Amino acid sequence: MKKILVLFSHPKFEKSKVNAALVNHIKDMEGITFHDLYERYPDFHIDVKAEKELLEAHDIIIWHHPFYWYSCPPLMKQWIDLVLEFGWAYGPDGNALLSKTCLNVITTGGAREVYCSEGTNSFTVNQFLRPFEQTANLCGMNYLPPFAVMGTHTLTEDQLANHVSQYGKLIYLLQQNLTLDDFNGCFFLNDIPQLQPQ
Repeated sequence: MKKILVLFSHPKFEKSKVNAALVNHIKDMEGITFHDLYERYPDFHIDVKAEKELLEAHDIIIWHHPFYWYSCPPLMKQWIDLVLEFGWAYGPDGNALLSKTCLNVITTGGAREVYCSEGTNSFTVNQFLRPFEQTANLCGMNYLPPFAVMGTHTLTEDQLANHVSQYGKLIYLLQQNLTLDDFNGCFFLNDIPQLQPQ
C-alpha cells in the first residue's frame, strides 16, 4: 500500500466546515500522514530538513488547501519555495521526488460554472493550477488532475457528505497503485467513475 503525505494549509481552518469534514474523514486512515503546516509552523519558520525527510518517506504528495486568490495560502507557497530546492528536488542531481505522485485537493467558494472562459473567473481551475503542475513536472513527479470541492458556501449536508465520501474513496484508490493513465482526460478526479455513487 502506498504511503500518502497530506500537506494541509489553511490559515482559518477553525472556520472551515467543509475542510474540517474532509480532513476528519481521511486524517487517521491507514497509510496517511496528515501534516498541518499552519499548526506546525505558526511562525512560518519551516524546518526544511524535516520536510524533505517527510517527502522522501512517502509515495504520494497531496497539496490540500483552499483556493486563495486563485492559488494557495502563503505558508504553502513558502513551503514550496524553501523545501523544493535546486539539486534536491530538481536540477541535474535533483531527483529526490522522481516518479512520486502529486495532486491538489482544493476547496473553492465559487461554484464550478464560474471557473471557465465564460465565467466570472475567466479561466478553469486546472489553468489556475498550472504552476503546481509545472512544479511537479520540474521535480519529475506524476501530476494528477485536482480533486475539487466547489461552491462550499452553498453545499447541502448531503452534497458535503458525498464529497467527504469521495475523498476517502480517492485516498483508497491512490493507495492501490492507480497511475496517471487511469485518470487520463479527466478534468477533476471527482468525476472518475470509481468515485460515483453505486
